[in-house]
Amino acid sequence: MSLSSPALQLSTLFSRPAKQTKWFVAGVLTLTFGYANQVMADEGQTMTAKPSATVSAYGALSDATPVQKVTLKNSNNIEIDVISYGGIITRMMVPDAKGVPGNIVYGMESIEEYEQGNPYFGALIGRYGNRIKDGKFTLFGTEYQLARNDGDNHLHGGVQGFDKKVWKMTPFANEQSAGVVLTLVSPDGDQGYPGELTTEVTYTLTNNNTLDMQYIATTDKPTVVNLTQHSYFNLAGEGTILDHELQINGEYITPVDSGLIPTGELMPVAGTPFDFTTAKTIGADINADNEQLARGKGYDHNYVIKDTVDSELIEAANVYDPSSGRVLRVLTEEPAVQFYSGNFLEGATSGFGQEHIFRGAFCLEPQHYPDSPNQPAFPSTTLLPGEVYSTRIVYEFDTK
Repeated sequence: MSLSSPALQLSTLFSRPAKQTKWFVAGVLTLTFGYANQVMADEGQTMTAKPSATVSAYGALSDATPVQKVTLKNSNNIEIDVISYGGIITRMMVPDAKGVPGNIVYGMESIEEYEQGNPYFGALIGRYGNRIKDGKFTLFGTEYQLARNDGDNHLHGGVQGFDKKVWKMTPFANEQSAGVVLTLVSPDGDQGYPGELTTEVTYTLTNNNTLDMQYIATTDKPTVVNLTQHSYFNLAGEGTILDHELQINGEYITPVDSGLIPTGELMPVAGTPFDFTTAKTIGADINADNEQLARGKGYDHNYVIKDTVDSELIEAANVYDPSSGRVLRVLTEEPAVQFYSGNFLEGATSGFGQEHIFRGAFCLEPQHYPDSPNQPAFPSTTLLPGEVYSTRIVYEFDTK
């Protein structure tokens, strides 16, 4: 959606009732919700499996806190693993153009590896996705100092953001979808944020080959909230992502300073390496002589998708991998999307047969703008008691 002018419009986020929980799990390590394959012996046919959500033990943290895994399956051979630690999507099996499933996200194979540290692979991000300058902001005259975990800045919720919390998981399934509801209560003062924040995130894998993610949050004190999802994608399953063809439906970025904090301006992408309004390969201009590219060591920038904050679900970006034929579309209600080209991956970790290499995966993170609490011209991320934070992100899988 084009911006009519650099001036941004502010609006109140619409409230949306939380989805009802359809199943409840307690005290059981392995349960399957949904239906298994049924073989038609008389006719020699195998019916398509209906969606299912299977719960299993994943391990335990160093303090002995147990971690569970839910495996979601739809009727079209898409399979997604989610763990209660960080709400992390650890694996995403999606068929290619020939119908052969393959893992298209970076992930690790044990809870020990996740706990030792990872660059937010597949995690739920909160309370605030992206950076806040100097780890501080002022709200209604009170200054709040947040945890600093990115030099002088606050990144992705701090030292122990939502990506490092253990969420309660409640799976569900029906004939059209399978999913899991994740809930978390973040106490007042957590990582420096004011207010007790209650968050519910619902992952729903549908038979329309979408992963639909609904975010709901409420607070008992004025606070700021900016939630997102941080999966690292490689649609080929291996190698770099430089040959992936990317289109981003944004005509502006928020340029950054040397600390990757927005300057407060909007920069048109036309005529720059940041122009993905028409699909091109990620690698086409990634090494161009450009100050913004140099600061991010590649793409690590916030694209403005729409100039209003509303509940309209629109396509922020789409990606096509010619080698596998896989297509990923990212839809969102958020006004922006952060595009990151895996510039700080270095092959130090691996998982599921994939080495996590430099520019071996990309992220498209729908969100409000970085550092919004300190930038009055940016869309507000303030949440007040009595209001409901509500947003939606959808991954749509396809082939061509």
